[in-house]
Amino acid sequence: MIEHPGNISSVSVSNIKTEEPEMNRPEINVTPLIDVLLVLLIIFMIVTPTRPSSLETRVPSEPAATRDVAPHPDTIVIRADRLGNLSVNISGPIATIAEPDEVIDLIRSTFAARRENNAFRTDPSTGKTDIERTVFIKAPKGLDYGSVARVVDSVKLAGASPVSLQIDRLEQ
Repeated sequence: MIEHPGNISSVSVSNIKTEEPEMNRPEINVTPLIDVLLVLLIIFMIVTPTRPSSLETRVPSEPAATRDVAPHPDTIVIRADRLGNLSVNISGPIATIAEPDEVIDLIRSTFAARRENNAFRTDPSTGKTDIERTVFIKAPKGLDYGSVARVVDSVKLAGASPVSLQIDRLEQ
């Protein structure tokens, strides 16, 4: 026991408590974050209604006169009419959609003649040299899908690749 000389009660060392500081838990002050979010919300609410609701475009006018451009002589164009007749390039009807055998034979003989005459071309995308096998199929809008698909299948059977469709307003 420790005694103090001036009539002060004595205190034992064993009775003294050492105080440990409490661990303060960190807290995030969210008030500034909420203030910033509210300011952004107000800005977006003001800016959004002022944004234009339409896009201004300049649409070109229709050309005054259309002219027919003659296809390249090596181009094969198969025309189908509403009656189901098939014609190749400018010739008259030579087959029907139901019986396209004559068209198939004509395309095959054209490809064979090109091969015999060494009428090759180089494909710019692949660099491969082969004969021109592109065939265009032209049909009126009123022709049903099955008929056009039948013509496409027949042309592919003849060895054409690629086959392109030209569906437009033919009067036939």
